[in-house]
Amino acid sequence: MKEIIKVLPEYDYLYLGDTARVPYGNRSREVVMKFSEEAIEWMLKRGAKLVIVACNTASAFALRHLQDKYLVEKGIKDKKILGVIRPTVEAVIKMKFDRAGVVGTRGTINSKAYDKEFEKLGHNIKICSAACPLLVPLIEENWYKKPESIMILKKYLKDLKDCNVKALILGCTHYPLMIKDFKRIMGKRVKIVSSAEETAKSLVDYLKRHSEIEKLLKKGKKREFCVTDSPEHFKDFAEHLMGKINKVEHVELK
Repeated sequence: MKEIIKVLPEYDYLYLGDTARVPYGNRSREVVMKFSEEAIEWMLKRGAKLVIVACNTASAFALRHLQDKYLVEKGIKDKKILGVIRPTVEAVIKMKFDRAGVVGTRGTINSKAYDKEFEKLGHNIKICSAACPLLVPLIEENWYKKPESIMILKKYLKDLKDCNVKALILGCTHYPLMIKDFKRIMGKRVKIVSSAEETAKSLVDYLKRHSEIEKLLKKGKKREFCVTDSPEHFKDFAEHLMGKINKVEHVELK
């Protein structure tokens, strides 16, 4: 959301964080799909016209299913559900590297969603992947600047350094909080690619190409933050990134 607001500040935004059940990355495909359905149903009932599935694991496991169930099967054309994997892959393809790395949760890495997207777009780039299951809990607990977290990150990245990747995709929207450490550990020759940043850039282009969707979006600069657990904890954490937040609403997904 922070990256999208940077480039598209004029729109109203509704943020939903499923903080009661995070992280999704260690859960099964079936459970992630169920949780994602509940989130999408809540978003659409709340009036969202364009939903970004910001979680890489949910994008990997559930995006196509969500698009089919809530849009295609019902013949709905005035709403859209988009993910974060395709725009990130498209950005790396433009860089014309022959070797790239991907870091993400176990779910994202085991799904091979990034590998499949490169293949789908006709590029045989060599992919080296590493699951980093401890990073999300450490970041959620605001431990990501501690020496212990840096040591864990170094261990996760060792094989990717040995693989001599030219670009490293941060396949989780938590990871950019440690982007300085990723850059330092991987070295200046490796391009660090944030899925959040590339999704934001892609969204700008998407709205230019789809004026029929863009004109449905409200432009009042309204910001609504909703979470499924611990609004106070979320507010403290989010204000480090977003600045002052007036209110965080507690909601239930059913």
